[in-house]
Amino acid sequence: MSERQKVAVVTGASAGIGKEAARALLAKGWRVIGVGRDPVRCAETEKTLSATPGTNFHMIRADMMLLSETARVAQEIAALAPEIDALLNNAGGVHAERIITPEGNEATFVSNHLTPFLLTQKLMPQLQAAATRQGTGAVRIVATSSTGHEHCDGMRWNDLTFTDDFVGGAAYCHAKLANILFTRELARRTSGTGIVAHAMHPGVVASNFATHCDAPMRAYMESIADSALSPREAADTLVWLASTEEPGRSSGLYFHQRTAIMPSTAAQDDAAAARLWTVSEQLVAGY
Repeated sequence: MSERQKVAVVTGASAGIGKEAARALLAKGWRVIGVGRDPVRCAETEKTLSATPGTNFHMIRADMMLLSETARVAQEIAALAPEIDALLNNAGGVHAERIITPEGNEATFVSNHLTPFLLTQKLMPQLQAAATRQGTGAVRIVATSSTGHEHCDGMRWNDLTFTDDFVGGAAYCHAKLANILFTRELARRTSGTGIVAHAMHPGVVASNFATHCDAPMRAYMESIADSALSPREAADTLVWLASTEEPGRSSGLYFHQRTAIMPSTAAQDDAAAARLWTVSEQLVAGY
């Protein structure tokens, strides 16, 4: 019997880090299911990444600012892949203005935290099926976070969606803190199941990210542009976390350039991580 082809799900796969992570995993012989929003970029990415003979790449288009779309995507992915070896929660974004989705959620918080939380919950049976077959540490859930989390002192429990005093950069940093807290609690909850969870900071990336920032954040991004990595360079740690043996020996850590580093004090708060999980479950209930 031939060895089963490993399967990765990569969100935000139509451009930037996600596209390069998908490309790298395909080159390693993985089957990749990508999720992206923009129809033109999705079509171009599917054409480009499927061009090499023997590659197994499938693109799903969805607006990951919507929980209903995320739930639909999870159903499609589950139908395509009964076992998933790596879930790369890479999609996200920043917004200069406070945007409320048709479902009533603030766009920054929902796209960076609530949708990856929901997608992970929905795909847990497929992740667990792969872990049961392969054993401890083989299955990975990886979140793309940011050093931006260091600029947030803690979760705004009374105003998670920045109803008051919205600042795009602050909302983004708040959501990136949520990524690490979610990873921390996810690691605790999956301990002993064979699944490991990590978060990573990709570095400053040369992409279209800054075009959606508010003026102060855009100015900051421009000031450090000389040190920017290419999307391919930035995707390296994401791919390493998903596919190599070493990261499977631990769980709940935060990485940059393939090295575990300490996140902020706020990001190490286990009580906050547990509370965020409970609140998030309530916010995605019904989807």
